[in-house]
Amino acid sequence: MEEPAEPGVLDRWRARYGWFDHVMRAQHRYQESKGDFYAAGITYFTVFALFPLLMLGFSVTGFVLAGQPDVLAGIEDRIRQTISGDVGQQVVDLMNTAIDSRTSLGIFGLATAAWAGLGWMANLREALSAMWEQRSGTGGFVGTKLSDLVALLSAFLAIVLTVALTALGDQGVITRVLAWGGLENVPGITWGLRALSMLVAVGISWLLFTWMIARLPRESISFRSSVRAGLLAAVAFEVFKQVASLYLRTVLTGPAGATFGPVLGLMVFAYITARLILFATAWAATSRDNMLAAPVDPPNPAQITTRVQVREGVGLPGTLAAAAVGALGAVGLSRLRRRQ
Repeated sequence: MEEPAEPGVLDRWRARYGWFDHVMRAQHRYQESKGDFYAAGITYFTVFALFPLLMLGFSVTGFVLAGQPDVLAGIEDRIRQTISGDVGQQVVDLMNTAIDSRTSLGIFGLATAAWAGLGWMANLREALSAMWEQRSGTGGFVGTKLSDLVALLSAFLAIVLTVALTALGDQGVITRVLAWGGLENVPGITWGLRALSMLVAVGISWLLFTWMIARLPRESISFRSSVRAGLLAAVAFEVFKQVASLYLRTVLTGPAGATFGPVLGLMVFAYITARLILFATAWAATSRDNMLAAPVDPPNPAQITTRVQVREGVGLPGTLAAAAVGALGAVGLSRLRRRQ
């Protein structure tokens, strides 16, 4: 009799540590739901949306400078002093051309940004819904786009609020506030400010990620199911920001890094952030509470196949064969009687 196979290392760890079993369930959900594929799509639309946003920024700047000729003249003088010769004049002419075409540039940038933003939001919502194993809705095209537009505006307001609160918790802002209050010479104030700014950043990211995990899927989830996942994503995101800042400081020093580093850095930043959000969502979806509450699909309906077998009569060939057998039998019996 063969003995049962001994469980592997991962199976023993999963049986012993509940948190490790949860990590493995989340990883399985992430891979099964094509998390890397969705993260790549989110990264593409993030980078693609950057260019129309820059166009909008140039358009707004053009409207501001067009109403302040003194500021515009000062910027032109600064450009001529920094870049001498014909190159400096070409930069000034290019800036004036952009200012003159600020209206068309703004309209085109707004339309392109709306299109790219809707694609970004649709991909993000589909990815989050896939982590929750939600089926795609049957709503119409217009209804789906309107829902994505509302979600995009909500996400934009949430991100702006997050950036504003993060700026208030920035170390430089807090340092200036303490300097204004005369507390900059307090021992240990530098390390305290760093810890405080990191706690503020984690707290704000926690709120943002919890909102995204709970409200951006096609079917909204309760905040209670997403709080711990949002905290996990916020802590991992803060660690990633610190590591990325150190990496960029070393990469951007060379000429190649200064040229291609910002674009590559944006792509890596968007991809890692998307993976963090999707994995945190898979973590929330594979918790014990949500897995117990998940509906169980009914079994497939039984199919009853009726078999109808039609038995036909003997037919003409059968009748002839029976007559021949009967005739042979009669002849045989008559001969037996004669012999007797």
